[in-house]
Parts: sequence; structure tokens; C-alpha cells
Amino acid sequence: MKELHLALHGKFRSLLKLAVELDRTPKQFGTDELLSHSEIHLIEIIGDHEGLSVTDIANCLGITKGAVSQSLKKLENRKYTAKKIDPENLSRTIVYLTSKGLTAYWSHKHWHETMDGGFSRYLKNLSDEELAHIMTFMERTEDFLERRLKSLQ
Repeated sequence: MKELHLALHGKFRSLLKLAVELDRTPKQFGTDELLSHSEIHLIEIIGDHEGLSVTDIANCLGITKGAVSQSLKKLENRKYTAKKIDPENLSRTIVYLTSKGLTAYWSHKHWHETMDGGFSRYLKNLSDEELAHIMTFMERTEDFLERRLKSLQ
């Protein structure tokens, strides 16, 4: 049992290291420019949910409107996104993907489909009980990491 705990600890550390490395490594997604992890996932949110405002995006990502606005400004300057007045609510501005943004969006979707190595299929085949165990583990891990970060401040 002790060996299994050690192996689990090692696997957990390896996953964290890989996640950080992936997060730090920009990639090309069908355009001639590199996009960071946060940039392509902001593009993904906009592409997945038509008609979002900055506030909607901030709520979806759990970050401030200011942070979303700063990221969007960079993407707008690079011609991935643009804004327009919502025709159903003239006091509201919605964010949309330009043709360049759509190219990155669809390239990212394709990358996930080809690179996940059957991971999505694996998750879909798990029972509700197995998914519940994974969710509990992830929630406890999230809580642990949040407490760990707070203890360092």
C-alpha cells in the first residue's frame, strides 16, 4: 500500500509539471503566430458560445472583467477578435471571432480531436460512480492547491 501511495504522489507531481509546461508553451493554431494557452482558450470560449459580452466571458472563466478586457485587447490588436453592438440590446457589446480567430478556433478543435489519444472516449465510457470519484479527487486537489497557495502569501 505504501508503494501505491508513493506512486500516486509521483504521478500527481508529474501531472502538475506537465500542466505547467503545457501552459507555458505557446503553439500555432492554423495561423502564422504563436498563441498562449490562455489566449487559445479565450478564443475557444468565444467560439463555443456566440454572443458573449466581456462580463459573460469573465463569469465563464471566473476572472475579472479587467483581465478579460486586457486579453481581448491583445487578441483584437492581432486581429483574432472584434466587438460589435448587440442588436438585441444596444447598450451591450458582444465579442466575436474574426476569420483569423475562427481559423485558430477550428485548428485548436482539430488539435484536441487528434491529440487527445482517445481520452474523451475513455471519459465517456466511465460509470457515474467512477466519474464521481474522479470529481471528488479533483475537488480535494483543487482545495489542497488553493490552501497551499494561500499559505505561501
